[in-house]
Amino acid sequence: MLHIILFQPQIPQNTGNIGRLCAVTDSCLHLIHPLGFEVDSKHLRRSGMDYWDSLDWRQHAEWDSFVASPDRPERVWLFTTRAKQSFWNARFHDGDGLLFGNEGSGCPDEVHDWVGDARRLRIPHRRPDLRSLNLSTCAGIATYAAIRQIEAG
Repeated sequence: MLHIILFQPQIPQNTGNIGRLCAVTDSCLHLIHPLGFEVDSKHLRRSGMDYWDSLDWRQHAEWDSFVASPDRPERVWLFTTRAKQSFWNARFHDGDGLLFGNEGSGCPDEVHDWVGDARRLRIPHRRPDLRSLNLSTCAGIATYAAIRQIEAG
């Protein structure tokens, strides 16, 4: 099982879409507070639709609570525009965590430091003049790339 970790997400529709992704891929969703919305937000439920009840998900009060949690994955990969290594070069394993920063500012330096350079990944794009992809798009790309790799052995 993969763990999809969202650091202080701000947009309920993105989180709802990622929740749906986690439900259909049998991945565990971790939400690290504070969030930019209420978990029972109608936008969140609308995005996740009827999948939300099938979702394995956890909430963490803040970053330190996530790090201390026995439920967190042992290995965590941070997807960030600040990484040098492409996610194509990573070797994912069952049980890994895929961490994504929030839509406005990503993850702070303390999170980058905790993960370390070797586990910071970027999704390459051909237009370096454009900042990044949407959060839920990134989560989908990364999740299915990891699943493909894990299932291929």
